[in-house]
Amino acid sequence: MGKTAFVFPGQGAQSVGMGKDFYEAIPASLEVIDSADRALGFSLSQLMFEGPDSELKKTFNTQPALLTASVAALAALREKGLTPDFVAGHSLGEYSALVASGVLGFEDAVQIVRARGEYMEAAVPGGQGAMAAVLGADRAALEELCRSITEGGHLVEMANINCPGQIVVSGSKEGVAAIGERIKEAGGKRAIPLEVSGPFHSSLMKGAAQQLAAKLEAVSFQEPEVPVVANVTARPAENAEHIRKLLVEQVYSPVLWEDTVAYLLGDGVDTFVEIGPGNVLTGLIKKMDKTVKLINIQSLESLSENF
Repeated sequence: MGKTAFVFPGQGAQSVGMGKDFYEAIPASLEVIDSADRALGFSLSQLMFEGPDSELKKTFNTQPALLTASVAALAALREKGLTPDFVAGHSLGEYSALVASGVLGFEDAVQIVRARGEYMEAAVPGGQGAMAAVLGADRAALEELCRSITEGGHLVEMANINCPGQIVVSGSKEGVAAIGERIKEAGGKRAIPLEVSGPFHSSLMKGAAQQLAAKLEAVSFQEPEVPVVANVTARPAENAEHIRKLLVEQVYSPVLWEDTVAYLLGDGVDTFVEIGPGNVLTGLIKKMDKTVKLINIQSLESLSENF
């Protein structure tokens, strides 16, 4: 018997209307979404269901909304009695994974990610940071190019190592622009600028990480019931205190998604269930292994089709 991993998407997967069908049909999902509204003290559900998209895209709204939509989908899936062997999430999605593994209570998690979004948004003045998706580059060569540009005075770092041939870079506006101009040096085809409000997962986020550390200190963490493969290490986190520390590092460290998937494949995972809006993660996993079973639970319809 192969193993199953539940994986949870990060920022960029959001869309207006997410979670509404679960909310209307599944009492456990309704309770998740109502509890987010209560915990935050405003109608996050209205923003999720009705938008506007311009408000939903703001980092401090996107983060709690995506977590809530993912955990609402998880609540519906749990009613089918399915349990994973591992959980993992991409960047923000790691918080959904921590709720799934029992490390964090949902109401704590939704308040943390609301604050995380605010800290990340405020960490770098608007227009000074940037991110870009680099296609076709060699990982080691791109790392070297980032180092060379940073040493030249314009900080740029690898932020999301998503799958072979797709790496996101993050840093100063000038540093990210320089990657675009010199991409051929790393064997890359092109660099596509991303619509983001800051240079996430770069060392420019260390101020936000310090604020998050103080916030996390006040929250109770439990031992994981299911192994959580962490973004920072691409290995299962050892215990609750280790997870707390890794969440702080995660804000300014690269998301090792390719390495996370490689670890799960190496440990016998042959079924990946992406839980939450969009299908970004199943797309990335497919690029690494076309033989694994990929299931996407982003709507009530997809839940019914698969389980």
